[in-house]
Amino acid sequence: MCYDLSFLAKLTAIVQQFPTIEFDEQVQINYNASMHIVAHSFGEHPIIYQNREDQHLHVKLMEWGCIPYYIKDEQAFLKQRIMMLNARSERVLGDTSSYWYKIRNRRCLIPVTGIFEHRKIEKWTKKVPYFIHQKNQDLFFLPGLYSVAELPNKETGELEKRWSYTLITRAANDLMKQIHNDGENKWRMPLFLPMDLAKEWVDSELNSERMQTILNYEMPAADLESWPVFTIRTSKERPDGKQKTEPYVWEGLTELN
Repeated sequence: MCYDLSFLAKLTAIVQQFPTIEFDEQVQINYNASMHIVAHSFGEHPIIYQNREDQHLHVKLMEWGCIPYYIKDEQAFLKQRIMMLNARSERVLGDTSSYWYKIRNRRCLIPVTGIFEHRKIEKWTKKVPYFIHQKNQDLFFLPGLYSVAELPNKETGELEKRWSYTLITRAANDLMKQIHNDGENKWRMPLFLPMDLAKEWVDSELNSERMQTILNYEMPAADLESWPVFTIRTSKERPDGKQKTEPYVWEGLTELN
């Protein structure tokens, strides 16, 4: 699955790809924090979606980790929410009993400049993190689904709308199989899409047949670039002083095929 993202682009880069896009609110990016976005913090991220009232593309801050619209007790749902960070592409249309099928028409795009994934090395105690991004695209867009729930404000008790999203994953390609090679959800990767399919994903006229075609898309390994980075799940600074997304040399690390 995918629980670590990076977003180092300016918001103007989103506008360059979607010239008519509208912002629901003022969005300010803390680039130190967005260099490594951790799913389990349920933090907010600027998400692209099609507004149902005006049918225009909008940007709105949404929390990572879907809260289903029927949830009334957020605290009781907290443990289950971890299971809502990612959605398997196979279940969006293929499992009519899933929540993902219910919100299949609430499609969104997650702007990122890269993701992180961990590789298991035989006889090593720690996994090696890698930074992965799409070649020739400083900014790219991962497909997702979003949800809107009404929950009581913890301070006032008044009901307020909470917007949240999930990131869609699929079976890994040849490159990602080598990196994401361990754990319960090994051999998975985000549903990387070329720009034309990403834009089609948030088209309201997208029918089920075409949606399934997009869900089946496998990004060729040759279209992705990756390199090892220093440990990302730590509060310690890198020993070389460089940022988290920059290459790091692990002594004795075997190269990917």
